[in-house]
Amino acid sequence: MFTELNSILNTKPDSVTQGEFILLSDRRSDASFLIHHFLSLYLKAGCRVWFVALVQSFNHYSGISQRLGVSLSQAKEKGQLVFLEGLKESLSVLIPQETEAGSEVMDFLRDPAAGLKSLYQFVGSSLTSGGGDDDEEGRGSPVLLVDDLSVLLSLGVSVGDMLDFSHYCRATVCSQLQGNVLMLVRCDGEEEEEDDGDDEGSERLLKGLTHQCSLSLHVQGLPTGYCRDIHGQVEVCWRRRRGDGQHSQKKVFQYKVHDKGASFFAPGTSSAVL
Repeated sequence: MFTELNSILNTKPDSVTQGEFILLSDRRSDASFLIHHFLSLYLKAGCRVWFVALVQSFNHYSGISQRLGVSLSQAKEKGQLVFLEGLKESLSVLIPQETEAGSEVMDFLRDPAAGLKSLYQFVGSSLTSGGGDDDEEGRGSPVLLVDDLSVLLSLGVSVGDMLDFSHYCRATVCSQLQGNVLMLVRCDGEEEEEDDGDDEGSERLLKGLTHQCSLSLHVQGLPTGYCRDIHGQVEVCWRRRRGDGQHSQKKVFQYKVHDKGASFFAPGTSSAVL
């Protein structure tokens, strides 16, 4: 958990904002460190976390969380963390065993045209059922983390199905249960490049999720190129709906990731957009 980032977002473990859809994205950089930050933040806050991990193993997240002062194994044992390991679930579908029918959660691997209905049903049913023991550490507001949604593009899932999935998750978690949703997506190519008419590209996914979210953090490399002391920049954008429309406020921070955290430097630019 990065205290400087908490200060920027005006949050901390004992005062986590509820009902937010947070979008993490990156371009020519790696926003994974933000996933680890929010995972440790929500667990320390006592939230119940449902983690849909589509690109890395449990051991990967567990090792990094340990350095940030959080034990994912203990959180799982206490029922505070429900971890869906997409890599293992995918293998049960792609290489089925005679004694196993394969994971229904990853049904889209058998038929991408079927969409993400089974994945949403898993999320929705486990969220509404409580997902674990009713111990004190598991009674906080629910949080859904997805890392990373854009990988489903390479598996044949359409952007429309992914936007439907995020919409229903937001309606269930943020509106109905007053919890938070956080998703990571990755973008290829330069920002100024057009999508070349590809309606199913990562750019369209990013635009659709940006329209849905209330807070976005976009990580990218420095415009000036590589720097040993600064790893990149993060554009933070707050979006709030008011009577006369949606208002946005943006700030840009430079950052450097360390073994046990990250440093965030004074913003290079800031702007308010109506």
